[in-house]
Amino acid sequence: MRSVDAPGDTPGAERGAADPPAVLNIAAIVPCTEAEGPGRRFAIWVQGCPMRCKGCCNPEMLPFAPRDAIPVDELIERACAADVEGVSLLGGEPFAQAGGLARVAEGVRARGLSVMIFTGYTMAELRARAQDDDDARRLLAAADLLVDGRYEARERTTTRRWIGSKNQVLHFLSERYDERDPQFRGDNQVELRLKDGVLTVNGWPLFGARRRLDDGRGGRDG
Repeated sequence: MRSVDAPGDTPGAERGAADPPAVLNIAAIVPCTEAEGPGRRFAIWVQGCPMRCKGCCNPEMLPFAPRDAIPVDELIERACAADVEGVSLLGGEPFAQAGGLARVAEGVRARGLSVMIFTGYTMAELRARAQDDDDARRLLAAADLLVDGRYEARERTTTRRWIGSKNQVLHFLSERYDERDPQFRGDNQVELRLKDGVLTVNGWPLFGARRRLDDGRGGRDG
């Protein structure tokens, strides 16, 4: 799979908001995780984030640099074939690739999967943006759960499930999940996978999702 071009030259960039790109710039994928939302989930980390939160969990995912170019339709099919409850979108910043991810979210949701988004924007910022940005509106509308807010290293917590820092809020955006469900309480957890000499860590707010024994690339395998 070829690498996606840098922002401004990304596939589909010339298409306009009404026709979002068919290819996404992906930093990492974990096909089945229980550390990035309720149940077993297909987790997708996108490459690139406009924010520079001090102590970011995934600093290698901040640059808008070419990583793995994966078609939207392929991501949908892989997620739906993974025997999971839902898809989690992380980064990087998912709303930096809102058009393509909206198509992914709508596609998997139409086939019965749930969608959870981890974003550095606050809900107020997203709702304001959605008034003029159809891609952001569609992505927000396709989410069942959303964790919002910049990561604050000084407020880091491991005792709120799926929350990285105390300022962040978990929003229930559909009736699919009930905040009274016990699975939404408890500590964060960490997952480690060793495959072909590469250690992948995800789910822990200090480390984020990354490959520890190589250059951090390899978004397709997870």
